[in-house]
This record gives sequence, structure tokens and C-alpha cells, in this order.
Amino acid sequence: MDETAAKGIKMKTKSLCPVCFRVIEAEVYEEEGKILIKKRCEKHGEFDDVYWSDAELYRKFARWRYDGKPGITLTKTDKGCPFDCGLCPEHKSSTMLALIDLTNRCNQRCPTCFANAAVTGYLYEPTMEQLEEMMKMLRSEVPPCPAVQFAGGEPTIRDGFVDIVKMARDLGFSQVQVATNGIAMAKSEQFCRDLAEAGLHTVYLQFDGVTEEPYKILRGIPALKTKLKAIENCRRGGLKSVVLVPTLMKGVNDDQIGDMVRFAAKNLDVVKGVNAQPISFEGRVDESERRKGRITIPDFINLLEEQTDGEIPRESFYPVPFVAPISYFVEGWKGEPQLELTAHPHCGAATYVFVENGKLIPITEFMDVEGFMEFLKESTGGLDGTKISKLKTAARLIVSLRKFVDKDKGPEGVDATSLLASILGVGNRDSLAVFHRKTLFIGAMHFMDMYNFDLERVKRCGIHYATPDHRIIPFCAYNAIHRPSVEKAFSTPIPTKPNRESK
Repeated sequence: MDETAAKGIKMKTKSLCPVCFRVIEAEVYEEEGKILIKKRCEKHGEFDDVYWSDAELYRKFARWRYDGKPGITLTKTDKGCPFDCGLCPEHKSSTMLALIDLTNRCNQRCPTCFANAAVTGYLYEPTMEQLEEMMKMLRSEVPPCPAVQFAGGEPTIRDGFVDIVKMARDLGFSQVQVATNGIAMAKSEQFCRDLAEAGLHTVYLQFDGVTEEPYKILRGIPALKTKLKAIENCRRGGLKSVVLVPTLMKGVNDDQIGDMVRFAAKNLDVVKGVNAQPISFEGRVDESERRKGRITIPDFINLLEEQTDGEIPRESFYPVPFVAPISYFVEGWKGEPQLELTAHPHCGAATYVFVENGKLIPITEFMDVEGFMEFLKESTGGLDGTKISKLKTAARLIVSLRKFVDKDKGPEGVDATSLLASILGVGNRDSLAVFHRKTLFIGAMHFMDMYNFDLERVKRCGIHYATPDHRIIPFCAYNAIHRPSVEKAFSTPIPTKPNRESK
């Protein structure tokens, strides 16, 4: 479907019935400045929901759409998307981030969770041998999957977690991450130090607000003090890359988006990002509850602009595949396959913000990022792998990059021209060090549920689960469809506690 030419947007796609999971026809269309999705199942009736809450942003993001190629194909096309996941030949993106569930046990009982042994009634914990096989499978992709995130359940309570982190590092992942509620880290500074020494790079910390109220609703407990203690122990233990991950729900914590970003900026020595996740409604949900709580990526973007008094305007944000031209350029320059960030343009949004004396300065305030990407497209076409073409391109780059930068609007001490050159691999790496030290990543990733499910997004997903049955499954397809069958196939019964009154 041609999204880039859409004016009054109206497109056909395919979705799933939230009741019977059958693939059904769906329509994505514009109404009153929003993008909606509606579908009808012959057996269970009609369903509709908000797909994107801002049609103007939808059109902007749609311009940056690329078809990539899967890093590996492990399953055949049989039943059709999304039932052949593994990856199947219909998939159009390689794995930019892999998730591996270490356990479905957890030391919390969140009302919003979809992965919990206490709910399922069985224990899912892949063996060390299975974990190694899954990681080797990911590293066999072309190009090799660069990043793995351990999840669950709560991965930090898995026996041997530190050894699992070390295994991932030894297998060559350049980014080893954990998605955690932070309880174990809050309890032990030494645990954080052990993880840092084992090679853990980034802590994706569940962080729903700067007051206790959101935690009481989303987690069932007041948890803010635990989060703050976990961040402090990460700081002291040498884990210097914490990303705050709020589950956003309208009316619960959407009024704290700006406060969470400012909290991150004040703790920039250890907190390197805020990556919001608008809530996904798993299972059969009351329609009034879903409509009341539904929040989308444009809501996040617009609320952030409002709550930062315009310091981070909506124009600062671009979709994940916006940076794909960088990969194409580097691939032409090095002559080696590079990771293609070709996820669907409406799956996520991101920007980088420099922090200077408490002020937030988005990179878009002093760089023409769109002009830079268009320039890269043209430059990539001139690369043929020879030394002469590379020298010509490098010389042209250094001269041309200056026109994409307004030094007067940029933060002090940042040579933006050198920064762009170093990102492309044709300059020194000192600028990259400054970039990582002074910038805050701000993003949002909206994972789908059965009500806003769009198979076009599934086919371009770049966040994949690795499973013990040697498959690589797109995130939303896994959580909506495949999780129960995978976990049951590799699970054991939860040991029952003996009844003391029985004889």
C-alpha cells in the first residue's frame, strides 16, 4: 500500500480477530485528524481502534519506509503471516534487537504483564545449552544480530544470570541488555558490579513515573524507591547505561512524560535514555477501558513537547528506518553487510537530545537531519568499492557535511561536523565519545495488541524473539500468538507446595 502518496488516508491491510485470531481484512483510514483502524470478523463482529492519533505525523513518518531483507530464513510459507514466523520468506527486516526469555518466574505481580508463571501455571526456563544455541543462531544471521536483551518474567532471578550475560558477551554481541524491574539491582550493589564485569551494557529499567501513583496502578505496589535505589546501585556498580522504560497509559502517567525526561537528564551520568512503551491490551479487554487507556506514539510526542515547554518539539522525532541510509552508506564504504533498520515507520519514534546546563537541545535544532540523509543516499550511489571512489567520497563528505550544521545553535564543545563523519566511519571517534557522554536518547515503541494488529507492521518488525525450537519470531506476533505454544512445549509443571494438613 502506498502510504507516501496518501492525502486523506485510506488503505487496506490485514489484521486479526481479537476473539478467534483469524486473519481478517482491515482498513486504516483518516478521520478528524487521526488514523484509525477498523475490521470485521464474520463470527465476532466489528472492531475499531486508534492506530495513530496524529495524521500529520503519520504522513511525515510514512516518507521513511524501506524494504529490507531478513538476516536468516528458517521457516516456510505455509499458513501465511503471522502463523509461519520463524523467520519466514515474507519477512522484510533482519534482527536489530533479539529478545530471549530466561524465565517466566517473576518477583512482581503486575496487572499489565503477559509473561508470568503464576498466571500460566507452568515454568518456562530454557537450559544453558538451549540459550547458547539460540544465541549462536542469532549470531549466524547476515549480518550477525548485534544486540540481545534478556527478558522474562524477571530475568535477574534466573539462576546463573551473570554467567548467561558472560556467554552473550563471549559470543560476540556488541550490546548485551536486560529488561528488568530493578528489584535485584536495588538489593545489591555487588550484583550490579558482577553484571558490569560480566559484560552487561544496558539496563532497560521498568520506570513508570516520578511519583508512586502510576506504580500502584500498573504494578500493584509502590515501587519508586526501588527504582531509585536500583539506579544508584547501577551507578556505584559500574553499569553506566540505564534506559528508563515507562509503560504509558492515558490518565495514569501520561502527565509525567516531561518529568521523566528531565529526571533522566539530571542523571545523565548513568541514565542514557527514555524509551516509552504505550500500553498493549492483551487478552479480551472491555471496550470502554481500552478506549480510555489507549495512547499512541503521537500522543507521547505531542505531550513531551507540551510538558517540556517546547524544548523538545514534535519536529524532533523521526521513525526508526529514517537512519537506514547510514547503513547503506557504511555498507558501500566497507563492502560488508550492515544492519538495516528497516522496521515499519509507524512502529517507533526517536530523537537524540543534548543536555547542557539543564537545557534540552534536540539534535534537529542544529542539524538538517533530513538533508543529511538525502545526501547519504546520493553519496552511496557513487561508491563502487575502489580506493579512488572512497577518497573522492570522503573528501566530498567532509566539505559537504558543514552545510548540514548550524554551529551557532548547537551545544558548546560539540563538533557536529566531526560527529557526523565519525558516525559514518570516515572521521575520528573522539566526537562519538562526546556524543554518548552528553546526549539522551528519547524514543517510543508501540507494540501491537489484537485490536490494532497490522500484518504490514509484523512483516517489517526488527525486534525478534529467539526460541528453543530454533525460530526467530517478530515481537508482536510472539506475544499475541506464539508465546503460549512455545512456552508450553518447553515447560515443566510448577512444583506444588505440600498440604500440611494432609496425612
